[in-house]
Amino acid sequence: MSAFIHGFQAPIVNVDIATGLLDAARQQPSPNRDARPPGMTPELIVIHAISLPPGEFGGPWIDALFRNGLDPDAHPYFRDIAGFRVSAHLLIRRDGEIVQYVPFHARAWHAGVSNHQGRERCNDFSIGIELEGCDERPFESVQYEVLARVIRALVAAYPGLEPERVAGHADIAPGRKTDPGPHFDWARLRALLET
Repeated sequence: MSAFIHGFQAPIVNVDIATGLLDAARQQPSPNRDARPPGMTPELIVIHAISLPPGEFGGPWIDALFRNGLDPDAHPYFRDIAGFRVSAHLLIRRDGEIVQYVPFHARAWHAGVSNHQGRERCNDFSIGIELEGCDERPFESVQYEVLARVIRALVAAYPGLEPERVAGHADIAPGRKTDPGPHFDWARLRALLET
């Protein structure tokens, strides 16, 4: 079942606890993952922003980066990042499409050196969600709608998560990261989570 939102058929999303997969996501498994520490479950959602090349949207480049297939000759910017071994659990594209790279019970490599409320190594206890975007442009309405649905599904699936346990990458890696950036509307997300 879906609801029609802003010209987009927004999916109703659910998490399969057994597999750690989101039913509405296109699956693009990333090798850039490992097991969470024993007994560790998701307790935090980290919002990121990504565009490849910077400031450009669409195309196969984010999938390629997270799956270790980024061609360093496809764009000058890629030469510096093609060897990175990074991932996120999910990507929400500008059109609202959801792509999953890592099951939620596994540890994605999205946060890097990080600290949340005195706890280091945020990858251990967080879920990383990338929004296709950049610091210079606002996000699309449908991205907020889909993000709110995904967060609600994650909160329902994982008892350690609560809707207020959402942070930006800049919040857990201040001075090193700026995403999701100044155009991310936190009040809008909070309002959607309350409806």
